[in-house]
Formats: sequence, structure tokens, C-alpha cells
Amino acid sequence: MMKNSPASCRKIGRSALFITFAFLTGGLVHGVEQKEGERPYFNEKQAPENIRDLKKIQESLQKNLPRSRAATVSIDLGGGSGSGVIVSEKGLVLTAAHVSAGVGKKMTVIMEDGTRYKAVSLGLVASTDAAMVQIEEEGSYPYVELDRGDTPSLGDWVYALGHSGGFEKERGVGVRIGRLVRMAEQTINSDCNLIGGDSGGPLFDMNGRLIGIHSRVGASLEQNMHVPLREFLANWNGMLNKEFIGEGPFAQKATAFMGIGTEDREEGGVVVQEVGEDTPAAVAGIKEGDVILEIGGEKVENKESFSASLKELSPGDKVKLKILRNDEEMEIEVELGEK
Repeated sequence: MMKNSPASCRKIGRSALFITFAFLTGGLVHGVEQKEGERPYFNEKQAPENIRDLKKIQESLQKNLPRSRAATVSIDLGGGSGSGVIVSEKGLVLTAAHVSAGVGKKMTVIMEDGTRYKAVSLGLVASTDAAMVQIEEEGSYPYVELDRGDTPSLGDWVYALGHSGGFEKERGVGVRIGRLVRMAEQTINSDCNLIGGDSGGPLFDMNGRLIGIHSRVGASLEQNMHVPLREFLANWNGMLNKEFIGEGPFAQKATAFMGIGTEDREEGGVVVQEVGEDTPAAVAGIKEGDVILEIGGEKVENKESFSASLKELSPGDKVKLKILRNDEEMEIEVELGEK
């Protein structure tokens, strides 16, 4: 057997010292320092194995939490509240469809320090619970980075934020840490502890990138469901354009409301029999006895065709009606309300 020379002993000693230092500092994994944005090594373990692992999880959370908290908001609906997260400097907010509850709805976004901003809901996906909200006041807002690469894996460490139980300035944003316990096509599950008010809030990976939005609070921790970010990315343009996408349990499409009662007319069109007080029709100047000949440039045959045309419109839409009043034709524009 060959004995070690003094030179070889010095080499071994340096290597041992280097490995020992790496273990104590927690800075090396598989012999290399984790780079910015790389997948954390502790995600590959079934459970933390030592103090170093726990410290690295803690350090990742502490490093990314300030930015995440600054961008997490409470959404006040004037009778209920949820959470959301700002994803652009201009104040674009991602939330859950069951929080925004429709397209074009007015609401208030509340920052962690209590500052309140007027906002309006944009589009949503009714089948997966994804939605967007836009802060209407111009400004430069804190925002988070998106995980556009769809990188989460089963077992990954994650952290959830939200205004649990509603906004409380003294408490601030609630923080919960956990792991991904189920991955499905349209949902991901974590065991982060969520309660009412967290809905619409953000779920982050340990690099501080947004990976999902809280959707449903389960009966047990493992049943907490989140909308994966890929669902937002797949419908991004449609939601920006205020589209009500799909059908599902999370939101019902608002019905346009004009506020009149009509009867069929033999010659075609419909006769206005009643105009509700303070309704969109009354505000626009429609009167009893008017005959509606066209809506939005389309001929009105009868009550059925008139109702079908209204169903294609949304609250807030402005529609032109061709009216026959005292044998004179005229146009009246009506801004539709919500039924």
C-alpha cells in the first residue's frame, strides 16, 4: 500500500477544510454555490435533514418576503373582501375570479400600509378562477416577478401570502410556508394554511416568483387549491381585453339591463309598454309608446330577438337604438346597467 507523501497530505487537508467550511455555512450543494434564480437544493429532499437545510429555507423566505409583501393587496368589494397581487409597475393585479366576481366592477385595492386606490375588474376565466384587476390611479407600484417557465414540481417548498380575514393594518399581510402536495392540469395544491380573505392572494416559489393564486380553502391543509400561473398566461390577452372567458362555477356572466317592458308589434319591432324609474332606459330618454326598430344596427323582429340581442351585451356597454316616436325615427344611445 502506498503511503501519503507530505505534499499529498497538504492537498487532502485543504480539500477537507473546504468541504467542512461549505457544510457549516450551508453555501454549497453538490459542491457549488446556488446561483440567483436556480432551483433550491432543498426542493430535492423529502424533508430537511439538518439545521443547514432549515436555515437555507429560512434565508430564501427572508430574502424574498419584503418584495412579495409590498405587492400583496387586499381587495375591498364593498360587502366582502379578498386578496390579490400586483404584477406590473402600472398596477395590474392578479386575483381569483370569485373575488372580482365579474367584468367592469368597481372596487378598492388596499396596500399593506393602508393606502387605498380605486380599481376596476378586467377579464376572468370562469372555469379556472383566474381574474385580473387594474388600479385606475396612475402611479408606480411595487410588483412581483412571474414564473413564466412553469417550473414548480411536486414537493417544492412554497409560501402563501394574503389578507386573512380581511384587511388589518396592524397585522399586515399573513405569511404561511408549506409544500406543493398535488399537481393537476388546472390546479395545484399546497399544505399552506389558508383561511377566508386569502382567496385571490399569491403563492410563491422560494425564489420569490409568483406560481399561483389562491382559489379554494380546503377542509384539510392538503386540499388548499391554487390556480397555476400558466392558466393566467394562457388567457392573458383575453383578460386584459375585459373578456368573460368560459363557463364555470367561479363567476356568472352579468346580464345587461335596460329597464323596459315591451310587446310585439305586427309591423315588426317592439313597443315600449313600461320604463322603470331611474333605469338606463329612463336616463337615456326612452318613453312609453316608443317603438324600438333596431338595436346596435340589427333589426328587431319581436321581443324574442330583442332579448337575444341584449344577452349578447354586457353591463356598461353603450348601444344605439333606432326609435320610432310619433311617426318620426330617431336614434337614442343607452348605457346598459347590470341586472
